[in-house]
Amino acid sequence: MGYGFFGIDIYYIILVLPAFLFALYAQFKVKSTFNKYRKVINMRGLTGADIARLILDRNGLHNVAVQQTPGELTDHYDPRTRVVRLSDAVYGSTSVAALGVAAHETGHAIQHKVEYAPLAFRSTLVPVAGIGSSIGPYMAIFGIMFGWEPLTNIGILLFTLAVAFYLVTLPVEFNASSRAVQVLETTGVLTHEEISPVRKVLGAAAMTYVASAAVAMASLLRLILLASGRRDD
Repeated sequence: MGYGFFGIDIYYIILVLPAFLFALYAQFKVKSTFNKYRKVINMRGLTGADIARLILDRNGLHNVAVQQTPGELTDHYDPRTRVVRLSDAVYGSTSVAALGVAAHETGHAIQHKVEYAPLAFRSTLVPVAGIGSSIGPYMAIFGIMFGWEPLTNIGILLFTLAVAFYLVTLPVEFNASSRAVQVLETTGVLTHEEISPVRKVLGAAAMTYVASAAVAMASLLRLILLASGRRDD
């Protein structure tokens, strides 16, 4: 069943653990990169809220609000209420790091406006992905433990939908970052020297999404291998 000496889960060690360590590194990298460039102030003195409003207005998104939300790196775009929410460290900050994050979130609003297909597909997966990630693995593990194959298969199917959510998130996030950099370059609100730190901040943020997808895929593969081993016993 994938268990070695002393009941050690071999699949967890060779698949999930490396992905989990990568995820920890990605979290450290994004925080350290953001903290480094939050000290670099943009020459025009614009805040994260300013740049978000500017980009939204230039793209005809006057009906999309910009609001402050508590927490650190809790920035996001809510397509249901059409609101760009910026964290405390971004909303009123004039750092190039804050401007990059704010521009990235407006990139999602632009995706929503142009009906960017991966974003629409991800939105349809949200309900099942939440269920799949929370109970899918437990259903599969219980099914494997008690030899109930239907429960195992349902659990793996639900978790597969969650993994699909993580995978489709990758093009959504990369595209939003690309849009952010392009807008900041074409509008001229940042200098060439200021664009480079923005790329680094957004690149570090993108790594966290890659890491999350890697953990999800590794966990799914582990469940499939454990289920396969159970059937062979």
